[in-house]
Amino acid sequence: MRISGFSFARNAVKFYFPIKEAILSILPIVDEFVLCLVEGDADDTTREVVESIGDSRIRIVEGVWDEKMGARGYSRLTNVALDECGGDWCFYVQADEVVHEDDLPVIKARCEQLLEDPRVEGLIFDYLHFWGDYQHYQTSHGWYQKEIRVIRNGLGIRSLRTAQSFRHPDERRLTVARSGARIFHYGWVRPPRLMLAKQVESSLHREGREAAAAQYGGMNALDFGPLGRLPVYTGMHPAVMQARIAAMDWQDDLRMVDGPDTVRGEIHKDERFKYRFLSAIERWTGLDLNHKHFGRVLRV
Repeated sequence: MRISGFSFARNAVKFYFPIKEAILSILPIVDEFVLCLVEGDADDTTREVVESIGDSRIRIVEGVWDEKMGARGYSRLTNVALDECGGDWCFYVQADEVVHEDDLPVIKARCEQLLEDPRVEGLIFDYLHFWGDYQHYQTSHGWYQKEIRVIRNGLGIRSLRTAQSFRHPDERRLTVARSGARIFHYGWVRPPRLMLAKQVESSLHREGREAAAAQYGGMNALDFGPLGRLPVYTGMHPAVMQARIAAMDWQDDLRMVDGPDTVRGEIHKDERFKYRFLSAIERWTGLDLNHKHFGRVLRV
């Protein structure tokens, strides 16, 4: 059995993505890692950082960013990397996602166990979405609890839309099994100034220049809001993240509660009534009401 790792990147280091840690986190169980890399801005060092890993299994393929595609360009670049994968299974990790070393034997064992079961087209992972720092995380409605990150090769499966997930070319959902593993998602853990810069960049791709200006114009940094509203993670982070976590230097820019003179520039999704209401229903019923890209979950 062979496992291929794959991802894409553009300006990853410039915008504080833990891309090195993402690659290192799954490298022990993959036979190759394919990165579709778009040449970034002059001040971006993503290529140098990835090459510094110094592992012959890592292969960089050149990608070209198509401004006309907007956020759909993410899936196109993901598919460039996917098409270069030669493994039985393809393990996708985005540049802000990291896998815990304790879960690697579990993932590999599941791939071996399910290799001869053609019903299983992918594996889903449980998500931890960290917010603002490395302690607080999002559990509200609108933050997907599970997503596909391992897919069976040779079925024509594609990354679609904004590259969050995978489907068949005709957009049929995949039949999946549980991986028993977690994805540590650090996409919202950045210095507030860089978090804003990344959001502006994403908004330009997704909604266009006018929408980005309307939402973020005049802001100097992203306000994460009062972190005291969120649960606190008490477990261990992946070992590859320890140095980055220790280097965090924006704690003084965060707050646990709003003060009497606090002026909020933005109310986040989890603070809005609609999402608080749906989150309460999910807690009371145990149901996950979030939109899902995968179909049937096999009990195997």
